[in-house]
Amino acid sequence: MSINAAEMPEGFGGEGFYATSMSKAIGLARANSIWPLPFATSCCGIEFMATMGANYDLARFGMERLSFSPRQADLLMVMGTIAKKMGPILKQVYTQMAEPKWVIAVGACASSGGIFDTYSVLQGIDKVIPVDVYVPGCPPRPEQIIDGVMKIQELVKNEPARRRYSPEYQHLLEKYQIG
Repeated sequence: MSINAAEMPEGFGGEGFYATSMSKAIGLARANSIWPLPFATSCCGIEFMATMGANYDLARFGMERLSFSPRQADLLMVMGTIAKKMGPILKQVYTQMAEPKWVIAVGACASSGGIFDTYSVLQGIDKVIPVDVYVPGCPPRPEQIIDGVMKIQELVKNEPARRRYSPEYQHLLEKYQIG
C-alpha cells in the first residue's frame, strides 16, 4: 500500500527541518481545503452528485464539506441552465462570498447557454460574474468535473496572496460592476 501525499512546495530542507515561503505554504493549504458552494439547476447538478458519491469521491481533494452559505464558501460551482432572471441572484451570491473566491462553470449551459439559444437563458455566466475554469460537456462526466476541480486547485496553489488587490483584478471587478 502506497501513500500519495501532496507535493511539497519549493524550499530548503535538511535533517529535521523544512522551510519555504509563506505564500507557497498558504497556497498548498488553500488548494487542499476548498469549500464549494454548488449552484445546481439541472442535469449537471446530477452529475455533480455522482462526483460526490463513493465511486468518484470528490472528498479526497479536500472538498468534503459542501457549503450552502456564500459567506462560508470559496468556490462557486455553477452547474446547469441559468435563466436571465437568475443572473442578478447569481451575482449576489458571488458578491457575498469572501475573498479569495473562485468560480467554475460546469457544463455547456453554464458556459455558453448550451442548446438553449432563447430570450430567457443567459448565454454563459461570464456575462454576470468572472469565471476561472470552464468544464465542457452536456452534461459533463464526473471525471471532467474532477479535472475542472484539479485545475482550480492548481490555480489556487499558484495564485499570489496579493493578486486579489492588484489593479488588474480591480479592473475585472469594475467590468462586471462588482465592487
